[in-house]
Amino acid sequence: MAQGSNDVASSLSLAEETTSTKRKQLITSSGALTSQPLPTLPFDLLPEILCRLPVKLLVQLRCLCKFFNSLISDPEFAKKHLHLSTMRHHLIVSSKNDKSRELLLFDFPISSVFSSSIGTHTQLNLPISLKTNGYGKHLAVCSCDGILCISATSVDHRYAILWNPSIRKFKILPPQEDYRWKRVLDSFYSFGYDHFIHNYKVIVIYLCIRSKTNEVCVHTLGTDKWRRIHDFPFCGIIRGSGIFVSGTVNWFAFDVPNKCCREIVSFDLEKESYKILSQPNLEKKSWNLGVLKDCLCIFSHNDIFVDVWIMKEYGNKESWTKLYNISYMGVPISHAYGNVLYNSEDNQMLVDLMREGNKRKVVLYNSKNGILNFREIEIGHLMSPNVYIESLVSP
Repeated sequence: MAQGSNDVASSLSLAEETTSTKRKQLITSSGALTSQPLPTLPFDLLPEILCRLPVKLLVQLRCLCKFFNSLISDPEFAKKHLHLSTMRHHLIVSSKNDKSRELLLFDFPISSVFSSSIGTHTQLNLPISLKTNGYGKHLAVCSCDGILCISATSVDHRYAILWNPSIRKFKILPPQEDYRWKRVLDSFYSFGYDHFIHNYKVIVIYLCIRSKTNEVCVHTLGTDKWRRIHDFPFCGIIRGSGIFVSGTVNWFAFDVPNKCCREIVSFDLEKESYKILSQPNLEKKSWNLGVLKDCLCIFSHNDIFVDVWIMKEYGNKESWTKLYNISYMGVPISHAYGNVLYNSEDNQMLVDLMREGNKRKVVLYNSKNGILNFREIEIGHLMSPNVYIESLVSP
């Protein structure tokens, strides 16, 4: 700490020297100019102030002195900063170059989506090229604590990376077992945080045609291998990447032998075990899983209305509550889409609605007045949008 104090003192001394000729000038009642010294901040307040700053500025401050670099790079500081970063979310839209099959990512600050300037976006520069060939499966993106888990599947390979676009750090996950001989129909990646070991885990589910099972492997960040665990309890269809909430990853799945049997399958990251969650009475409508107000939610819809349910107490069936009932939105909702992406502090909900050719429609629903505002995203071959938060967490 003494060395850190010296670094800060040195930096502040340098700042004082360079600004000594630019001190604030005030005009007194007599018209004379007076010079006011710059205030000195207590040393203990620096971390409290810094953890409330945007990531972009903190990355720049790391170059100021050794103390700032050490503090901002500290995992505990990153956790505190993440906890306070409630207003720094981004909508990320994945697309694919039709010629090269290369993954493209476009970033929209949530603030621009909630205004009329959704056209304001940035194409992110991926650390490595990710693509499939003409026979490959889709590219997928999911997120946790500001880290994106990006997976790509081709005929010969299945690979994934963890990447924090805010600090531009990434990790290529270890190669996986050759599953070609098992005739894998598809694979689904999920990503979450194990609070027991204080580490992240990546889960991949393989839909194997030959063995008629859904095989599951887990990778713990910092290790160099994948571990095979118990098979997924459903040998059937899984919709999308799992939803991370309350130390678990959750999927919407239904059994092939019994097409009417659809369940929410929960995977406990600490125990690495499965269980089936009870669900509200949804009748025979289309629905997807999501996260809303840090709770597991269900987006249930037909051609007339939309219901949004949340599980206020995770694992408690009685805590399912219908949060919103939204009448016909004016456009048909695609069964493949329709999901909650984000909920603002003033209770405006961002919903992934549908796709029309190269256009993707999202809608803002204001729960206070019931007003719906539509936004169109048009960027080539669009795939599922996602939301991530700015963070300093390294993969």
